[in-house]
This record gives sequence, C-alpha cells and structure tokens, in this order.
Amino acid sequence: MKRGHQGSPSGPPQSRFKPNPEGDGEFLEDESTKIYARDVADHYSARTNQTLEEREASPIIHLKKLNNWIKSVLIQLYARPGNAVLDLACGKGGDLIKWDKARIGYYVGIDIAEGSIEDCRTRYNGDADQNQRRKKFKFPARLLCGDCFEVRLDRELADDGPFDLCSCQFALHYSWSTEARARRALANISALLRPGGILIGTMPDANVIVKKFREAEGLEFGNSVYWIRFDEDSADKKFKASSPFGIRYKFHLEDAVDCPEWVVPFHVFKSLAEEYDFELVFAKNNHQFVEEYLKKPEFGDLMRRLGALGDTHDKSTLTPDEWEVAYLYLAFVLRKRGQPDPTQKWSMKKGDNDTPIKKEDIMYITS
Repeated sequence: MKRGHQGSPSGPPQSRFKPNPEGDGEFLEDESTKIYARDVADHYSARTNQTLEEREASPIIHLKKLNNWIKSVLIQLYARPGNAVLDLACGKGGDLIKWDKARIGYYVGIDIAEGSIEDCRTRYNGDADQNQRRKKFKFPARLLCGDCFEVRLDRELADDGPFDLCSCQFALHYSWSTEARARRALANISALLRPGGILIGTMPDANVIVKKFREAEGLEFGNSVYWIRFDEDSADKKFKASSPFGIRYKFHLEDAVDCPEWVVPFHVFKSLAEEYDFELVFAKNNHQFVEEYLKKPEFGDLMRRLGALGDTHDKSTLTPDEWEVAYLYLAFVLRKRGQPDPTQKWSMKKGDNDTPIKKEDIMYITS
C-alpha cells in the first residue's frame, strides 16, 4: 500500500522532500556500533507477545499502563483524522489501536527487529489473540524492517510521504551511539515530514540519569524493578561537553528491557534537531507531564480507564519503584519549520483494508 500524488500514479515528485544532508557521511561508524544495534534488535525480537494474563502479572504492569497513557495523550494532542503517520521503531505494534482511535488515514511502521515487525504484522491482521479475532483496523498500513538510524528512508518511502506526523517512542536514544546515527535519525524524519509536520516522542531524561549516577556510590544504581550500570570509562562521572555521543550504559527493566542504551543530553538533541529544520514545542519529564495532563478531564478519564493509578475494580496502583522509573524519561514534541502548501493536495491511493499484510509484503531495507 502506497500513497500517491493526485494525477501522478508514480508518486510524489522528489522535489517535495528536503533531501537527507550528505554531510553526515563524514561521521564514521565503527563495527562495534553495528554490533550494539544488532544486540538491541535481537533483544526485542526475542520478546514474545504476552497474553492478557501474563501482561497483568508483570511486576511493572502499572508502569506499562502509565507509558501507554503518556503515548495516548501525545497522539490525542497531535494526531488528526486522515493523517499519514510514520512510526519509527514501531516495535510489536502496541500503538496500532491508539492510531485507529485517532482515525488516521495511513500508517507506515519501521523497526530493526524482525521478530517485532512480524508481531506487528500479526497484530495489524487481527491475529494476535488466536481466541478472538479483533475488529480490523480502518487504515491501510505498510511495514518495513531495517535500521531507521542507518538507512536513508526518503529513498525507500518516496512514494509514501510526506507524512503529517512521526512518532518515535522510547527508542530515539538508540541513535545516540554515534553522531552519524543521531544525524541520520533526524535527517530521515525531517526528509519525510511535511512543513509544519510534528514529531512526538519519549526518551530517557539525561539530566535525571546523570544526576542519579553521580549520587550513586559506584557505577550502578536502581531499585527493585530496574538498574542502570555505566561503563568503566565513565568511572570519573564526568562527561565532556565536546563528546555528547556514545555515552553508553546498560539498562535493565524487569519484564521489559535488558540491553545497552545511550545518554542523550537534551540541549544537544535540541540544537542538532534545529539543524534539520525542527523547533521545540515542549519537553517535559514524565512526572511533570503526568501532573500537567492528568488535570485535564478527558485525560484523567483516560487514565482511569487504562488503570495505571487503579480503577473502581482494581485498587492496586503504581508502586513507588515504578514511579521512580517513570522519572527516568521525558516526553517531547518537535515541529518542522514551515507551513504546508495548500495548493498541493495529496490523496490516499485506494486500498483494500480487508486484505491482510502478508509476510512477503514486509520490505527489508539495508544500507
């Protein structure tokens, strides 16, 4: 399924896109970077879809529900009916229902983990629960498997854009292993978003993580559900402003994550994003985000329905240790500079939503 320009069956003209700057080629990657990316992919591929009973038994079930609430709020704030959405690091498709409720018009999901993309395909087709086939999604979708922080996506998705909204949830920090990958991530998003398009995301809050690290006695800190361990080369707990990339730590979160991650100094991220025509709308630590948006009636009702803080049937709630994990993250929104051209109208190519995505429909992309 691809989108096309009215009157142009071959897709939108290339000039509609701001090309990926070739300048990031000067920032070379070493082989270890690709090994770490593979480790991350293997970790998420190995995680199987959980049954509802297994999910509810998770030691961090209320944290997962809180994260779903945060993503739902971001989507409700910025998604509009008919939007074309690019979901980078889409994982197993856990946000598909959120996009369906937002009544989007088109969806492209990309993930590095082959197992995750297969699970996403299964979920989109309505086969995630073999006992009950869910109602089919109302939007056509396309799935790709590849490293969206390494390959040039504007070449692969020239017939699909431009996109109105890009989402990258709990993943953009994996691009921060090198400057090349960080630039490629932002270049890809900028190239595929229309002027005025929105990037919504969540990532670790470097200020909180570094502060906790410096307060810890050794290289590791955490609680009953998570731990973070920095490498020996960070033992002095000093980080050079001239070297903001490649600051690695190992992150373990019960029933969720166990792989290397990278510190993203947000002021550096903001400055780099500005080079790719983005302006910051907001960045809020998840504690601040919850405090602010929980006051709004529609989002308070959503929180009660999701049950992160308990509901009328289940009085259990987020534990202090889970709440501490939430503090490790922030939510952010960027807007691409400019305004969409009202004289150029884009339309969705008609597709058959009753046709499931087949295995062979998944596009595998490499650099």
